[in-house]
Amino acid sequence: MPRITKVTTHRGDDGFTDLSDGRRIRKDSKRIEAIGSLDELGSAIGWVRAHNPLPETQIRLREIQNDLFCIGAMLARGGRESPGPSLEAGRIGILEREIAALQEHLGPLENFLLPGGTPCAASLHLTRTICRRAERNVIALSRTAKVAAEVRIYLNRLSDVLFQYARMENKTAGLPETYWNSR
Repeated sequence: MPRITKVTTHRGDDGFTDLSDGRRIRKDSKRIEAIGSLDELGSAIGWVRAHNPLPETQIRLREIQNDLFCIGAMLARGGRESPGPSLEAGRIGILEREIAALQEHLGPLENFLLPGGTPCAASLHLTRTICRRAERNVIALSRTAKVAAEVRIYLNRLSDVLFQYARMENKTAGLPETYWNSR
């Protein structure tokens, strides 16, 4: 299990940071940008959890935060095959089943939704957009470095789950969906 023994090391003062295999890379590299956006996504999920989502959503969001740390660890290995935390098999399937179950409960959409509703639902919509940015950053990294396909797929499904969670929060609160007026 990785351990953090000190918060400040001064090793990043030169604009470089360490990968888990000991290599140092620039802090503005595509790899660090992808890892950083996963960190941002995990923090945004923490913000959602602070808004007291539905109990089952609260549990799932904590599991998702753990998944994101595993994905970050995978990216921090620099594309090298080495032991360490990774995304457990079946995690994408869990997301897909959850999307389907929520869709069945919530019903079809009539048009694009305007983000909003309860504070929790609005924070879920914001988190979904952060997830999409993390996905774009991982795809950008994958153009020049090896990234496991399941990382891209997981993030793509996660944004859909977050969208459905937002819909569920609003439905549970008795708020109607606000559709985009496409005229």
